[in-house]
Formats: sequence, structure tokens, C-alpha cells
Amino acid sequence: MDPLLADLVSLLDLETVELNIFRGQSRDIGNPQVFGGQVLGQALVAASRTVEDRAVHSLHAYFLRAGDPNAPIVYEVDRSRDGRSFTNRRVIAIQHGRQIFNMTASFQIHEEGLDHRVQAPQVEPPDDLKDISEIHAAELDSLPEKVREFLSHKRPFHVRPVGRDEPYRGGMEPLRSVWMRAVDRLPDDPVLHAALLAYVSDYELLATATLPHGDERLLRARLQMASLDHAMWFHRDCRVDDWLLFSFDSPSASGARGLARGQVFTNDGVLTLSTAQEGLIRLR
Repeated sequence: MDPLLADLVSLLDLETVELNIFRGQSRDIGNPQVFGGQVLGQALVAASRTVEDRAVHSLHAYFLRAGDPNAPIVYEVDRSRDGRSFTNRRVIAIQHGRQIFNMTASFQIHEEGLDHRVQAPQVEPPDDLKDISEIHAAELDSLPEKVREFLSHKRPFHVRPVGRDEPYRGGMEPLRSVWMRAVDRLPDDPVLHAALLAYVSDYELLATATLPHGDERLLRARLQMASLDHAMWFHRDCRVDDWLLFSFDSPSASGARGLARGQVFTNDGVLTLSTAQEGLIRLR
């Protein structure tokens, strides 16, 4: 397996401290705080370790404090309910003796029922598009140092923006579509794929709320941006080592906060996931 992806998989394989308590490590991805997607993914793994024969169908999380990338994170799981069809878990993430994050996740037995879905947007296929690393490579020298560090950090996912070679020029509608896929094949583990979906769902989501307000790369030097909450609804199974289309929009930004929503489609157009996030976008 690709070393970057293998390291991420290892990061999501939490240490069991004792019953209902788990410990995870962190990685610096060019931000001064722990990446929110990492905490989401690890919290979902912690909750899943206490559930049998049921798959996650939704999660709702709040980011309370910035995480320290140089310290471990302890995840405490409360077994809130085990019903005949649904299981509910509450997870609290702790660093330096304080809560930095909490999440409620719901799991369900497999059931058949009514089935419909929206159509995927008609966009260019991923093989016809440039990876975000190629787009940024020619422009890094003109950007602020902090922004260069963030954009030049290598990722364990291919990220290919749709529709334009200059995805961050600013002054645009708050709409964005991005193809994403893990850089290598992964084991057939549904919990791992769900956790990696949680991880990667935080990559480009909140930045959609900045698109009408200027070049996002330059705005990063002027904005304090942080996730405040995050919700996900898992509709159908998918694999993150296959191409997935992330279609994002931002219906509102006000009060130093931006709201962004996302739908995730498989390469053959099946809606597999919906997500939403509100984040801080405060001008310094």
C-alpha cells in the first residue's frame, strides 16, 4: 500500500485502553491544529468498536477546541442505546484533560425499504482532469508561506476539481464539484471505508463558503477558519478507493460563519452520502 495511505489507515486503528476507552495519535498536515476529518474518522472508529452487526447511518459532531497535533487523543464512548434495529453511541474526545470534540452516531441493522435518489450532476470524468497538486505546483511561489505549506502537503487522496483549471480564483458562485479517491487499494472493511469517508469529507467542504469572496488561497492568510460542527448521513455503501464525486454548495455565510453542504456520488452516479458543516470564517 502507498506509504501515505498506509499511515492514515494506521492512524485510524485506535489503541484500546480499556472498555469503551480508546487512544489515537495525530498527524500534522500543514495546519496549526489537528485536522477535523481525522478526529471525525477516529471518533467513528471508536464508536464502531462498541457495535456489532450494524452499520453507521448518521453522525452529528461538534468541534469544541483546537486539537494539539503533538499529543494523543482519548476517545470515551457512551453506549447510549442498543435497540432492536438501531444503536446509538456518544463519543467524547479529550486532550490535556479537556473535551475538544463530541459526536453522536447512530447504527442500524441491514433493512430493505423504499428507495429513491437524486441524479448526479453531469460533470467531466476524473481521467480528464488535473490533480489539485498539479494545479498548485505552478503557483506556490506566489502565495504566502503559510498557504504554501498547507497546499504543498502531500495527501493520501487524489483530488481533482471539476470544471476549471483555476478552481480558487474567487468571485464565483459558492458551488464546487471535486472527484476524490484514495491513492491505493484498501482492505474490504466497511468500518474503515466509512471512517475514511468521514476523514475526506472535511477536505474541501467549508472552503466552498469562501468562493464568492476572493481567491481562497490568498484568503487563507486573512481568515481564521475552523470547523464548528459536522453532520453525515450514509445512504448506501461505497468504497473510497474508487472515484467519488463530491458536489458541494454553500447557501449562506453570515455572522463570521459559513454553511456548506455536500452530496457524494459513485462513479456510476449513485448517491452514497450527504454531509453538512458550519464553520468559522472570521476575517482577521
